Amino acid sequence: MEILKYEFMRHALAAGLLTSIICGIMGTLVVVNRIVFLSGGIAHAAYGGIGMAFYFNWPVIPSTMGFSLGASLVMAAVTLNNRQRADTVIGVIWAVGMAFGIILVDLTPGYNVDLMSYLFGSILTVPGSDLIIMGVLGALILFLVAFFYKELMAVSYDEEFAGLRGLPVRGIYFSLIAMLGLTVVMVIQVVGLIMVIALLTIPPFMVEKYARSLGAMMIGSSLLGACFTMAGLYLSYRFDLTSGAAIIMVAGTVFLVALGLEKLWAFIPRTVQHAGELKR
Repeated sequence: MEILKYEFMRHALAAGLLTSIICGIMGTLVVVNRIVFLSGGIAHAAYGGIGMAFYFNWPVIPSTMGFSLGASLVMAAVTLNNRQRADTVIGVIWAVGMAFGIILVDLTPGYNVDLMSYLFGSILTVPGSDLIIMGVLGALILFLVAFFYKELMAVSYDEEFAGLRGLPVRGIYFSLIAMLGLTVVMVIQVVGLIMVIALLTIPPFMVEKYARSLGAMMIGSSLLGACFTMAGLYLSYRFDLTSGAAIIMVAGTVFLVALGLEKLWAFIPRTVQHAGELKR
């Protein structure tokens, strides 16, 4: 409770919880649709929007949002009909977007931008105005996912069957990627461009094996992400660490421990069975 005495920590906690909820929802769709690499491409291409914001003196979030939406729709068009062979184009857009942003930052007159805050997150400096924008974006994404839940579930699990049922598969896929672009803008504030993929994928991947439905997977991922965020924030405050890195380190450590225990539990019964066969 000591942490909550400081306004910047209250803002950081609110931003982290908002991001955890949206990442749990969108990350579930990313994992189920197997578009993790595409989400990484959008995240890194968004750096072009950050560069434009500083070069033209535009607000950072709207500029990044517009650039991310544009990049995400281009990637959606490329991957729509051939997702298996689109990795090259995504990689090019990924690299060009980052290079474009860095060059614009270099050309910005009289201002040296702290690139580290956008690469690794700056959750402790999120102002109240950005919280409002994040809340509006989060509410919009939550509404769209809830409204089109059945359609998203159909396309995620069996795209061909959804098309035969008359669902607008192309429109749903483009909408999914556009929502992913908006999510990336939110996550950049918390963990930065470099580690956005981890926050989007680690909680859903861990919950997927135990969830009985897509909705349950979204809820479980959001709760797990919130736990990672709060633990990472506490560790960053307690030991003076970079907040984004601390959040991802908590998530990664729990993921590796859980994976190791799962392998161990699967190995022990086989070992006991093999020993029993040898005794016979």
